[in-house]
Amino acid sequence: MSYESVEEAGYYVFMAEVTPDTCASAIKFLLAKNLQPPAKRVKEIRFLISSPGGCLTSCFALLDVMGSSKIPIITFGLGNVASCGLLLFMAGDTRVLSPNTAVLSHQFNWGSRGKEHELVADRVEQDNTSERILQHYKACTGLTDKVIKDELLGPSDTWLTAKQALRYHLCDHVKNFRM
Repeated sequence: MSYESVEEAGYYVFMAEVTPDTCASAIKFLLAKNLQPPAKRVKEIRFLISSPGGCLTSCFALLDVMGSSKIPIITFGLGNVASCGLLLFMAGDTRVLSPNTAVLSHQFNWGSRGKEHELVADRVEQDNTSERILQHYKACTGLTDKVIKDELLGPSDTWLTAKQALRYHLCDHVKNFRM
C-alpha cells in the first residue's frame, strides 16, 4: 500500500514534534477529508500519534480543526505521546493507546525575556494558555481541576503507562493497533 493510498483510506501518521509545519500538514489532511462530498468521505479518520510535543499555538490550531471535523477521529497513541502530543491524542472521538506507549503529562514550559511591560503581557498569555490547557483536560477526561492540577499538571513531569493513562481517562482503550 502506498503512502497516498494510506491517506486515501483515512489514515494520518503524525510521528514528529508539534510544529507549525507538522500541524499545517495535518490540518490540510483533515480539511481535504472533510471537504469531500459526503458520498466519497471516509467513515472515520485514524490519526496515529507518536510525538514528543512542541509548539502550543500550533497544537491549538490543530485541536480547533480536529474539533470541527464532520468525520469522527480515532486517535491511536504509539510509542510516545507527550506534552502537546498528548493534547492532540486526547482530542480524538475515540482514543486508543498501544500497551507499550509512554505518556507524559506536565506543566508547559515558558520562556520569557524582555522589558517589564512585555513580561506582564507574556504573563497574561501564559495564564490564558494554562486555562485553555486545563479546560481541554477537563473536557477530554471529566476529571476535576484539583486532580488535573495535582496529578497531571503538577510541578513534576508525570510519566504514565498506557494502563495508568486509562485510569486517568486520558484514553478510552488500551490495545494493540489493528489495521
